[in-house]
Parts: sequence; structure tokens; C-alpha cells
Amino acid sequence: MPIVGSAQHFQHLSSLSPEVDYENIHVVKLDGDSLQTSFAIWIKKGVKEHFHADHSESIYVLEGEGMMSLGNDLFLIKTGDYVFIPKGTPHSITQVMGDLPLKVLSIQAPLFDGSDRIFVQELESEK
Repeated sequence: MPIVGSAQHFQHLSSLSPEVDYENIHVVKLDGDSLQTSFAIWIKKGVKEHFHADHSESIYVLEGEGMMSLGNDLFLIKTGDYVFIPKGTPHSITQVMGDLPLKVLSIQAPLFDGSDRIFVQELESEK
């Protein structure tokens, strides 16, 4: 099917699945430019508490459920939920519920190369 309009990349995220076996977290970069990077992320168990000093992150839950901490708040996220995470805000997924992994679309701004992920536990152990 041809792409109509100015889109440079078109993909059905509902049919996207990991191409490899993974233990807990699997990340696939979808696109990016100097302003943002988009990822599909699958999470089987959880993500340790971390923050991004220079990046904001927007998450849209494509499938599954999990308990998310954001700053001092703890809440359930599920299919269809959207979460905005301002830069510098600690966040984690503490538990994925059900048999299916949590599948999210994560958009980080500006361009994210993976180096701006600061784990809270590591910072505390350095004190």
C-alpha cells in the first residue's frame, strides 16, 4: 500500500512483535531525527527506577498492564493509556500484570541515544 502525504515511515504498531527472544526488556527503534526518537518497547517483568536529565518521554500503552511509578505516584497503566514524563522525573514499571508483556510506544525528545538514562539505585549507592 503506498504512503499518502508527507509521511516518511508508516507502520502498523498493532502487528509489530519482537523478532528475538528476550528475558525482560526488548527495544526496537522506530524512527528519529534531531528532535525526537521513537521506540517500541516490550517489558515482561519491569524497568528499574531511572530518569532522563535532558529528555522528556511520552509513553502510549499499546498492549498489556503494569504498575508505573512516576515521581511519588504509583498507578496502573493499561492499553490505551498515555503518560507524559518530564525530564528529571524518576519513573519505573514495578510489575507487569497478566501473561502478555507490556508493549508501549515511547517517544523521547530531543534525539535519544540511550546515554541519558540515570538509574536511581546506582546514584544512591554512590553516596
